Formats: sequence, C-alpha cells, structure tokens
Amino acid sequence: MSGFAPVQCIGDRVVHQGGIEAAAFNGGLKRYGGCAHNYPSYRFAGSNLILDNGPVLQNQASRGNATFHHRNAALLSVAEVEAPEVLTSKDLDRRLADALKRLKLPTGLLQRVAGVRSRRNWRRDGDMRTGTVEAGRKALEAAGVDRSAISVLINTSVTRDHLEPSVAVGVHHELGLPSSAMNFDITNACLGFVNAMTLAATLIDSGQAEYVLIVNGEDARRVQDATVERINNLDGLSRENFMSEFASLTLGCGAAAAVIGPADKHPEGHQLIGGVTRAATQHHELCVGDHQGMFTDARGLLDGGLELVMDAWQDAKADFDWQSMDAYITHQVSQLHTSAIIKAAKLDKKRVPITYPELGNVGPASLPITLARQAPSLERGSRVLCMGVGSGLNTAMLEIQW
Repeated sequence: MSGFAPVQCIGDRVVHQGGIEAAAFNGGLKRYGGCAHNYPSYRFAGSNLILDNGPVLQNQASRGNATFHHRNAALLSVAEVEAPEVLTSKDLDRRLADALKRLKLPTGLLQRVAGVRSRRNWRRDGDMRTGTVEAGRKALEAAGVDRSAISVLINTSVTRDHLEPSVAVGVHHELGLPSSAMNFDITNACLGFVNAMTLAATLIDSGQAEYVLIVNGEDARRVQDATVERINNLDGLSRENFMSEFASLTLGCGAAAAVIGPADKHPEGHQLIGGVTRAATQHHELCVGDHQGMFTDARGLLDGGLELVMDAWQDAKADFDWQSMDAYITHQVSQLHTSAIIKAAKLDKKRVPITYPELGNVGPASLPITLARQAPSLERGSRVLCMGVGSGLNTAMLEIQW
C-alpha cells in the first residue's frame, strides 16, 4: 500500500488500520492520550511507515503541502529603477590590488569566477528609498491602478537603515497610499520578493485584498566599502578570508516593484498559476550578512542550494510540467550557480535570461528586475517560471501565464 493511510495508536506504537504494527516512537511529536500522534504525518510505502513531519534529512523530505495553486491572482505590472552609477569589477580589482598581491591571486576573479563585470550603485544615502518609491510609482502607472485602490503594501528589502519601524512605512507615506492599506516588511534574504508574490496572490484569492503593491530596494555600498577596507587591512589575511567575503563583492544596488490584482477584473494581466516551496534550514549558517559584510561558505551554498532547488523541482512534477517553459527567471547570483541549475534541471540555456553580468546580485530585486527586462519579449500565453532561492536556505518557484 502507498499514499496516506489511517493509523491507530496503541501505547507507543503506531498500527496500520489493517493491524500491522508499523513503528515505535521515541517521542518528539505531539502526544494525545500518551501516544505520539500528529495525523496525517504518517505515510505508508509498502509495509514501511514514513514520518512526514518533524526534523528530517533533506533527501528524506516529503512533499507535504509544499505545492500550491492560485485561483484569481494576476501580475499586472513589474517595474525596475536602475541605480545610476557603474562600479566595474576592474574598479574593485584596483581597490584590492595590494591584498590580491599579498595573496598571490590574479585580478579578474570576479568576472572569471562569478561572471560579474559590473554592478550599479546609488550616488547618495537616501537614494535607495527614492528609487524604491519610484519603482512603486512606475508599477502603479503600468498597471493602471490608482494608489487609492491598494489594499496591501509589502516591502521585501534586505537593506534597512534601522531595525524599526519597517521600511514599508516610509514607502507607504511617500507614495501617498491610503491609511486603509496594510503595510509591512517581509525579510527572507533573496527570496523575499517571490514570497511576497505568493502571499499577495493568497490574500487576493481569499478576498482579503484586491490590489497588492510589492516593492524592493537594495543598497550594497556600505557592505562593499566595509568589505574592501577589511580585506585590505586585515592582519594575517588568508585566501580563506578573502573567499569567505568574495560574494559581498558581487552585490549591486537597484529597485523593483510589482502590482498583483484580481485576474477576473484584468484579462490583460498575467495569471499566477501556482508553485512549490522548500526549506533546508540545516544550512542557515552558510551565508550570514549584516551592514559590515556578507560571509559565506561558497561551496556549501552551491551544493546545498542546488540540492534544495532540485528537490523542489522533482516534488513539483506531480502537479506541474515545467520542463518546457518559455522563460525561466532565476535569482541572479553568478554564472556558476546559474550554470549548475541549468545543467541539473536540463533547461534550455537560451530561455534563462541573465542580468548578473551587468548588475551583479541585487538581492531580492534581482528576480523582478530580470523579469521586467524580459517582459517585452514575452508573448500572450507564454509560460514563465520564477525560480527564487535565498540564504537560510529556502527556495520558491512560481509559474506565471503571460
């Protein structure tokens, strides 16, 4: 027998409805009447009972409720604001010249290893919020939605100048959104924007919101400057030190926004079909960042992230056919990560647009910026898959019918 099956607790044993004893428990699940029981957390495969809840190894994870479908939500617009200044990888090489010489490392690593030729920067403090607000205005205008109609504003920025209040409140104020518009931040590393799209669609499907505005702005300048200074001045600098901060040097600035609304009122919109989520939080220490820098285990992130994405990809096959999408919009990390996903999932490279060579990694804004740039080439009926991933590790994929 396979699939879910009714079970019965006898003491500390779980028994299949047919009377076959399946397993004994050592505790750790919710207990009812002295028996470990968290139905429907048991799944039978033949005569073996599999626990679907509780801590599990990544390759043992079950599908659970990780896949989801939306009914009446559509992407009405997606917009970007490009930061004005260009910082090339050659510029960073010049700033790091002494450190590279001490470590006997060649110049050009950022371009050869990460594939990042340049990234964009804001000119001044405060420009990030100005750019975020401008992205929101552009998205509202493109969607043809008046600001008074917005039910919810979600900001997904990693960058923030202070712990409280939220970044969303300043954007809400400067956009002149109504006091009835709920506003808050979602922070989930580089996955935040995709998470917000899913949440927005869920709110619309449930009738709790009509129009949701999602915004994101990132400012990597403080991290860039602190990283360069630390590498140049660290006593006993090693190649390991340098590589742990290498990813910080790929970060860039930018802003993006999107409007999600009811599909039945907007036949011109792009319907959000559904997707899948997956977590591998055993890797939560592989990438840790603050205002002073981002410290990563590059190999661990690549291996753990690829395994997580492919687990989600395989799980989704029971509900979705994503092998021949018209476009795959991925998080823009580096050429190494992008190439690994293309190879593992057997994707057509021509259908995977990239922006990291010119923009670097713009955090949660990377994916919507890439989607905004790809949008003019998409035709009505095109199938698009957003493939997000964020340190922690978490992944989420979302299908859009263009």
